[in-house]
Amino acid sequence: MVRSGGRGWYAKVAAAALGVTAVAGLTSFWNAQLGSAEGRPAQGVAAPPAASQGKTTPVSADIAHASDAGDRGVNITIDDGPDPVWTPEVLRVLRDNGVKATFCMVGGQAKAHPDLVKAVVAAGHRLCDHTVAHDVTMDRKPTSYQSRQILDAERMITEASGGVRPQYYRAPGGAFTPYSRRLAASHGMRPLGWNIDSKDFERPGTNAIVATVKDEIANGPTLLFHDAGGDRSQTVAALREVLPWLKEQGYSFGFPERQARAE
Repeated sequence: MVRSGGRGWYAKVAAAALGVTAVAGLTSFWNAQLGSAEGRPAQGVAAPPAASQGKTTPVSADIAHASDAGDRGVNITIDDGPDPVWTPEVLRVLRDNGVKATFCMVGGQAKAHPDLVKAVVAAGHRLCDHTVAHDVTMDRKPTSYQSRQILDAERMITEASGGVRPQYYRAPGGAFTPYSRRLAASHGMRPLGWNIDSKDFERPGTNAIVATVKDEIANGPTLLFHDAGGDRSQTVAALREVLPWLKEQGYSFGFPERQARAE
């Protein structure tokens, strides 16, 4: 798996958890827009499903790639948000195409934008823990550091969502360790990999992102996109092309499996 860059931006994300009020007005604006677009009130999101609350059930510690939609299923995963500009745009494209996705959220971003976390949940998408600081050197850090990054982000995301826990854990840049996988799994979060990196983080152009997905779709079902870390207009435009194309090719959309398949 290729590790993405942008570490300077992620340092700012970690600091965002300490100063969330500056973005409250913009978050409320986008939340109001989403509430209208989704046909739901922006406030008062319904209580999370019972399975997402209370005591967690351990899941497989193997890195997930397969889709619960079967052999012709694909998993759309969206990393690094939520972002007050781009997450609403991604949500609209997903809604327009009837697609559910998995949002891998950075803890500080979730804390800064709880309305957007709730909007993601209300639209039927799933949450994934993407740590607090998006440190792509996680696999070279002490286990105490790994624990704080994973468990603090889990708490931030759960609180921001109104009680819905992340169902997956994606290590920044794929920097998993045996310890981090076991820890996440013990908290009910299946380690989540990817098969196709759309390279959207590098902003190579909409056509290049679309071409990457089309060229590599045979590599496996889990696709990686981003909704934060800079201008994601190319990602939004690419998703508008990719999602209908995947349907035309006979693919359906699902979520990453949370338990390993029996051999």
